[in-house]
Amino acid sequence: MKQSNPVNGNGKRHATQQSLNGAIKAICDIMRRSNCAGALQYVPELTWILFLRILDERENSEAEHAEAVGADFRPSLKAPYRWQDWADPAGAKRKKLQDGTLGAFFSFVHGELLPCLRGLKDKPNATSRQKVISEIFSGVEKTRVDTEKNFLDILDKVHEISAETVDQTHVFTLSQVYEGLLLKMGEKGNDGGQFFTPREIIRAMVKVIDPKIGETVYDPGCGTGGFLAQAYEHMAASKKKMTAPDLEALKRRTFFGREKDNAIYPIALANLVLHGIDEPHVWHGNTLTGAEIYGGLFTDAPSLYDVLLMNPPFGGKEGKEAQTHFAYKTGATQVLFLQHVLNSLKPGGRCGIVLDEGVLFRTNETAFVQTKRKLLDDCDLWCIVSLPGGVFTAAGAGVKTNLLFFTKGKPTEKVWYYDLSDIKVGKKTPFTLDKFEAFFKLLPKPGDSERSWTVTRKDIEAKGFDLKAVNPNAKNTEDTRTPGELLDIIEAKGRDVAAALAGLRSTLQK
Repeated sequence: MKQSNPVNGNGKRHATQQSLNGAIKAICDIMRRSNCAGALQYVPELTWILFLRILDERENSEAEHAEAVGADFRPSLKAPYRWQDWADPAGAKRKKLQDGTLGAFFSFVHGELLPCLRGLKDKPNATSRQKVISEIFSGVEKTRVDTEKNFLDILDKVHEISAETVDQTHVFTLSQVYEGLLLKMGEKGNDGGQFFTPREIIRAMVKVIDPKIGETVYDPGCGTGGFLAQAYEHMAASKKKMTAPDLEALKRRTFFGREKDNAIYPIALANLVLHGIDEPHVWHGNTLTGAEIYGGLFTDAPSLYDVLLMNPPFGGKEGKEAQTHFAYKTGATQVLFLQHVLNSLKPGGRCGIVLDEGVLFRTNETAFVQTKRKLLDDCDLWCIVSLPGGVFTAAGAGVKTNLLFFTKGKPTEKVWYYDLSDIKVGKKTPFTLDKFEAFFKLLPKPGDSERSWTVTRKDIEAKGFDLKAVNPNAKNTEDTRTPGELLDIIEAKGRDVAAALAGLRSTLQK
């Protein structure tokens, strides 16, 4: 099962991040002129092609390792459906198809390859990886690319990307490049923002919650899988020496998620596999109603979790079908997800969640108040971070948001707040992880500062469970001048202008 040696068309390795990004951009450029104009079209298309490339390379490596130690290896795909058969420029099946009649290549892809991949989960004794592959291709009926020539050009450029051509000591991993593609989907105007949380926010939240190897991690609205992927990277880097049981647990028994969107669900699976999670347990369906599309990857998932990380959709509305599953009835998606979170955490379990400002300050709807009371009764809400209003603008949402961190098992006595709301965020000044530096320094021993303060449970109850961050230590920038004083200033400026004009006239008259 030896694969042909993949090298760049120009004979050069990708020795810089810019080189690898350039290779990906070149592929996207072909797609954009091939009936995949926007990121919401070309990212899903590139996802399945790139996935098959990496899968083939990974399984070749696993087969060689198994042969070296005398172990059995069962490949997920057999000839002619492996990348090395039909997509590799030197592949036997590809050469046969290209030498055949016009249209033979697309006939194979649409009539044989894709149906085979979609049907893997239905095979007797299908492996977990085969089920994942099948779900990644669940919505791929045919390629979006318009011509065989463009499709073959894309395959050739994707084939040049491999572990042998990418210098991992100097270049971002391929998974990080892929995250850049997902960011394109999440940009304002692409309607993909609801599935994308800025990675700097995710990294900060994962660092605060600090998931450990052996703990389960859950995201009930996982979108493209950003929280789970970052948690994997954090946990994999947490131990200098990883044992075989540690690695097995991390890759196969740690990460669980749910996603209802048909287009985003396979992208989440591919993203997690590209990050190194061999068995991502992602349930396809509506978390809030319980309506399942496919639950085959969620078999034996626990009912309660050690760590929960999520960003529920902003401003969503749910019908009665969803509300019947929860104690406190409301159409507000975020409030229902918060109830789901409280019901899904183990005693001692930790959660980091993004919530918009409205959930925190609304006290005029019973379900909002009841849910926040339950949060404070069942959990220690130990920190709220107030974010600037522009953090999610690039992802298509301009709402003011907060990060809530809590541990289940004992009631809240006090909440430590940290205020980042005054930081200016824009397209040229994105919100970066360094903005959290002072926060992380204070976090081990939370105390008061210009940006931080503590509120007691009693004070929160007195305000009707209003949890909004109002910084008592913020510098007052309010203009305290009286209307009379402002009029005096305007009059003085007017006199200055009049004097200047008079001077100009006298100069012109001379």
